[in-house]
Amino acid sequence: MSEVITPELATELQRIGIFVVLIILVIWAFFAYTIRNTLLLIAEENRCIQPGQSWLLVIPLFNVYWNFEVARRLSNSLNNEFFDRKIAVEVNPGLGIGLTYAWSFLIYYFPFPLFWKMLAMIVSFVYFISYWYKINQFRELLIEHNKFLESEKNKEKTNED
Repeated sequence: MSEVITPELATELQRIGIFVVLIILVIWAFFAYTIRNTLLLIAEENRCIQPGQSWLLVIPLFNVYWNFEVARRLSNSLNNEFFDRKIAVEVNPGLGIGLTYAWSFLIYYFPFPLFWKMLAMIVSFVYFISYWYKINQFRELLIEHNKFLESEKNKEKTNED
């Protein structure tokens, strides 16, 4: 076997591995940034998690646990905010898809046969993208609501003048 893997091949495989890890960390950082920006749109009294804590998702292995916390706390925060703003959305917004992502991400780290690990990785990837998209939709909804409130304030201001 040592004849098959030459030092040049080993070095190249190491470079590819480092590149893949860096790409994954960058993707997790963008995901954490989206969550942070969503939390910044939520009133402080409605937050169950602080915006800065979203960056903990970038820490490898710790994020296995933190995905569960973010899914639960972000859903509670969004639920509180939407209730206060009287915006009709689903109950526990994003919780189901977030927990499905967290569980599939966790299962990937168990010592299962390769087939089950690959299946968990695919499911995790699909739900990761879906969860990210869902959070972004909620973020955009909050932005649009802020714009609507701002335009209503401007209308009231012009009516008073």
